[in-house]
Amino acid sequence: MNNNQKSLLIALLITLVIFFVELVGGFISNSLALVSDAGHMLTDTMALGMALGAVFFVARPATTKRTFGFYRIEILAALLNGSLLFMVALYIFYEAYMRFMHPAAVRSLLMLGIALIGLVANLAGALVISLGSKENLNIRAAFLHVISDAVSSVGVIVGGVIIYFTRWYVVDPILGILIGVLILRGAYGLVKEATDILLESTPRGIKFDEVAEEIKKIRGVVGLHDLHIWTLTSGVNAISAHLMIADEMTDEAANILDEVKRHLANKYDIKHCTFQTECESCPEGIICKIEPSEPEEHRH
Repeated sequence: MNNNQKSLLIALLITLVIFFVELVGGFISNSLALVSDAGHMLTDTMALGMALGAVFFVARPATTKRTFGFYRIEILAALLNGSLLFMVALYIFYEAYMRFMHPAAVRSLLMLGIALIGLVANLAGALVISLGSKENLNIRAAFLHVISDAVSSVGVIVGGVIIYFTRWYVVDPILGILIGVLILRGAYGLVKEATDILLESTPRGIKFDEVAEEIKKIRGVVGLHDLHIWTLTSGVNAISAHLMIADEMTDEAANILDEVKRHLANKYDIKHCTFQTECESCPEGIICKIEPSEPEEHRH
C-alpha cells in the first residue's frame, strides 16, 4: 500500500467516526449546522472511499482493451465527488430556508462540544491527506472535502458560542448558508478541472501557441500541424502532432524527434509524445516516416 492509499484510508476511518458523532449530536442538539456538517461528512466518507478505490484501480496495468490503463478513473471519481458537493450544498440551502421559516431552539453547548471534536478530527484528516501527492487531482479532491469540513466546523463553533450568549437561533441557518456557499465554490473548481480533462482541453499552465512555437525552434523542424495537447490524468500530459522536417535533414528525423521530446519534457513536463514526420517535398498526405509513441514514463 503506497502513501496515497494509506493517507486516504486513515482519513476515511476518521471521517466515518466523526460522521456518526456529528449526526447523533446534531439531532440531540437540534442544530441544522451540525446535522449539515454531518451530511457533509457522509459525503466525504463516500468521496474518500471512491478516491481510495480510484487509487487502487490506477495502479492496475494497461490492457489490450484499455491501452491507457485506468488513469481516467481518478478523474471520474473527482468529477463525481464535485457533483456530490453540489447536492450537499443544495440540501443545506433548503434546510436553512426551512429554519428561517420555522426557527428552532438549539442546545448550543452540545453543538459547540461536538463541533470542536469534529474540527480536531478534520484537521488530523487533512494533515494525513496532505502527505499524499499534491499534483494528483483525486487526492486534492479528497483534501478539499476534508478542509471544507474543517472550515464548516469552525463556523459551527462560532455559531455555538453566539447562540449560547445571545439565544439568537437564526445564526444556525445563517451558518448553513455560509457553509453551502463555501462548498459550492470548491465544487465548481473541482468539477471544472475534471471536465476540462475529460474534454481533453489544453492542460492548465500550458499555452498551446507557445508550445507550437517552441517546437518550431528545434533545428530541422520547418512546420507542424494537427497539434493536440491534453491531460491523461493528474500530472500526466500528452501531445501529438505532424512535424514537417526540412528535406536536407530527413536522415536526422529520429534525432530531431528525440530533441523535441527532451525539450517538451524539460520545459512543460510532457512525457507522452506521439509524432508523425513529413518532409517538405512530400506530396500532401504522404507521410515519410512514422515515429511510434515511446513507452509511458510516468505512472501513478
